[in-house]
Parts: sequence; structure tokens; C-alpha cells
Amino acid sequence: MKISITTYSLKDRIIGLIKLIRPKQWVKNGFVFASLIFSGEMHNPDAFMHSLLAAFFFCVASSATYIVNDIYDIDHDRRHPKKSKSRPLASGIVSKNAALVLLGTLYLILALGYTVMPKVILVIVAYAVLNLAYTFVLKHEPVIDIFTIAIGFVLRVIAGAVALNLDASAWMCVTTLCLALYLAAVKRRQELAQSGVEGRKVLQKYSVSLVDRYAEMSATGALLFYSMFVMSARPALVITIPLVLFGLFRYWYVVEALDGGESPTDALLADWQLMAVVVLWVATCIFVLSGMSL
Repeated sequence: MKISITTYSLKDRIIGLIKLIRPKQWVKNGFVFASLIFSGEMHNPDAFMHSLLAAFFFCVASSATYIVNDIYDIDHDRRHPKKSKSRPLASGIVSKNAALVLLGTLYLILALGYTVMPKVILVIVAYAVLNLAYTFVLKHEPVIDIFTIAIGFVLRVIAGAVALNLDASAWMCVTTLCLALYLAAVKRRQELAQSGVEGRKVLQKYSVSLVDRYAEMSATGALLFYSMFVMSARPALVITIPLVLFGLFRYWYVVEALDGGESPTDALLADWQLMAVVVLWVATCIFVLSGMSL
């Protein structure tokens, strides 16, 4: 019997290492900049650099969690029709030893980061511990799995506030929680619709109708709390409420009509209208709040 052995070039392996840390997913770490935007300090070079550094450390931490997850799921991914080809470890492009070396390097960067931004790194440690718990236990528990993902986004907002020596806004945290719950519920919905219960074990305990209700409740909460926040604390940002509403509507359209949403990041980057409304929302917030602080 002839055994086929695939060999990969150095270029393939480097690309595989880049895919392993999932740079596209770094878009999620944009939540770190929430406190910078709403504090009106975007024009402050020191504040901007502190937020940028905090976002960098979160990118390092999130990449490390992806590697841990891929190492843990390697056998499962090898049996998956898509992940066996798309995941660097499952496909064999990157060896397990190379992944461990890269993981150690990322953790070393975070350890060095503690000497620069100790309070931010402590928040990131909480994020890392939460994600380790998710990888090994919590992702198999219905409802808890969705909340674990959402809390990770709240920790990003808290890290951004800590980087600027600010107290994290309760309004901002609860709005972020609801928005992240919405995205996580939609992700589960699309996994069910596209891959069925075979995609991951926890999907056996969900139904499309159930996660649809979760998504609707979370989206309503996100809009409600954001509106209450801007009307009570940042009245000048009332003009951004229609942008948020459009973004929620458009994202659901991408999910329902265009069959996106299994990866929120891919859905955002693939749809120009979603990208445009996010950019317009950020630009409007910066323009309004920076003008008020000058």
C-alpha cells in the first residue's frame, strides 16, 4: 500500500505559524480602545500609546489561547472535514513542538509586559485563565460557554480602562456584555445551521430557535443599554444610536440572508456595509468627544 506523505516548504510553515496565531481575530481586541474613545482622549499621544500597548498585549494573549485550543483539539480537528485542512496543526503544516515554542514565546512577551503595564497584564491573566477554563471545561456547558466568550470582551474593555488609569464604565461593560452575547449566540446558531450537532459537543444541547431567542434578547439589551448610556452620560452621542441600530440589523441580515456569522470577524471584514457603519460610528464618536474635550 502506497502512503502519501505531504511535505511543506519553509514558506508554507511560516504561513502556517501566522495562521496559528489568527491575526484576523485581533479585530476583536478593538474593544480595548473603547475607554480611549469615550474618554475623548484620542488626541492625547500618551493615552493613545497606552491603549495601543494594551491592545498589543491582548493580541498576544488571544493568540496564545488560540494555540492552546488548537493543541487541545488537534485530534478532533483532524476528523473534521474543514478544520483538518484549514487548521495548521490539524493539517500538519505546523508541528506540535513548533506550536509549543511559539506559545512559550507569547507567554514570555506577556511576562515581560508585566514590567511595563502590570495592572493591564493582571486583567489579561484573568482573560487567559478564563479561556483555559473554556478550552478544557466550559465550552462543553450550554449557556456558560456563551457567557464565557462574552466576558472575554468585557475584560478587553476593562483592560483599556486600566491602561488609562480610569474606572471602567458600568454602562460600557454591560453594553459590551450584551453585544458579545449577541455575537456568540449568532455564532452558535450558524454552527448549528451549517455543521449541525457534529461541529462541537455543546451544540447537541442547543436548538436554532433557542439561540435565536438568545440573540434577539441580547441585541435588544445592547441597544437599550447603549442608548441609556449615551443619553445619560454622553448626550452628544445620541446621533450614533441609529448607526448602532443599523449595525445590528445589517449583521442579522448577513447571518440570515448571506449565511454569514459563524465567524463574526469574517462577517465584518467581508461585508462593506458593516465595515462602513463601524468606521462611521468610531469616527463620529472620536469627532464629537474629542471636540468636547478640547
